[in-house]
Amino acid sequence: MNNISRKKFLQYTATAGVAALMSSLETLAGEAGQQRLRVAVIGCGSVSNRYIPHLQSSSLIEIVSLCDIKPERAEAQNKAYNVGAKTYPDITSMLKGVPFDMMVTLTDMQQHGTLNRQALLAGKHVWSEKPMANTYAEGKALLELANQKKLRIWGAPAVVNSPQFAFMNKCIREGKLGRLCSAHGQYGHTGPTWSAFFYEKDGGSMPDLGVYNMATLTALLGPAKTVMAMLSVVTPERKVDDKGTIKVVAEDNAHVLMDHGNGVISHVMCGFNYFDPHGHEAGNQSLHSIQVFGDKGNMRLIGYDWETNGVILDDSWDEAPRLLSTDRGGYVWQEGATKVGESLVSKTEPLINVEHALHVLEVIEAARQSSATGRKVALKSSFKFPLL
Repeated sequence: MNNISRKKFLQYTATAGVAALMSSLETLAGEAGQQRLRVAVIGCGSVSNRYIPHLQSSSLIEIVSLCDIKPERAEAQNKAYNVGAKTYPDITSMLKGVPFDMMVTLTDMQQHGTLNRQALLAGKHVWSEKPMANTYAEGKALLELANQKKLRIWGAPAVVNSPQFAFMNKCIREGKLGRLCSAHGQYGHTGPTWSAFFYEKDGGSMPDLGVYNMATLTALLGPAKTVMAMLSVVTPERKVDDKGTIKVVAEDNAHVLMDHGNGVISHVMCGFNYFDPHGHEAGNQSLHSIQVFGDKGNMRLIGYDWETNGVILDDSWDEAPRLLSTDRGGYVWQEGATKVGESLVSKTEPLINVEHALHVLEVIEAARQSSATGRKVALKSSFKFPLL
């Protein structure tokens, strides 16, 4: 699948703790007649084609604002999806406009941290596409700010929501694989062409692609204790739609080792130079992108952890491997904002965990440090484990 088809895919395939929540939820419930969470979407590019209709599918959510620094894009999405929202050219005017409860951040990744902070300062909950910030320190400060203001912030991806993740987690907890030792994840394509931000400072294949596998493997195996990595730029110049020919600054090829403790090591490889004819059409993908090994069995996630097609379990010397857990149960990668938004209304706790997103952000930062210094890097962060 070529780069243009990836863009078209995103544009045209769109289809249809708790204590800290209480004060902000009481404000929500206290406003006369309000029964739905009011959402503002900032960033109306390709990814919004998946988010907007999914948010609209929930009876508990109402999109009241659309914002983009290219105002015509917000206006176009408002019309294309019959949103009936107010549109704004920047976050400042949006925060002064129609009241809302949660902001969904879908802009260039380098802007996420700044925008998320502005929303929290204004008293809004936040769902952020990955990454939620450019550095671990910035992300940690966002969480501290949210806690101080009795707000919630979450970061993509939503991989822990899939039935296939739950099945793999159950296999591990029940000891079907025996003593765990190793795991591998891979995800790549030949690189997006519609924007330069993927290749600029604080961009790269890790926060765009590797983040999925890092989230899955840490959620299955536990928080990483240390990280070692080698990163490179394979294609030093790229031609992109918004800036023409540019120099590539961020890594477009990454190999990351994570030590999860107890002898368990995992490996993630990701990049923007990987030929894959399936690209973003995982519906027909029969190969695996995640594999976990133990001394009594192994399992392989078919498709991608963001678009799952089942799990092959191989735990017998005599019987053939079995394809199991093939039902996606409605899981789609863009569901994160909808799920956490609904949790705010229903006063429940979602599976998606902000400390987990922060941990993955630190893994990415540590990988960059390790590659630059040639040394193993110890991590400070952790999260509640196991998640299920």
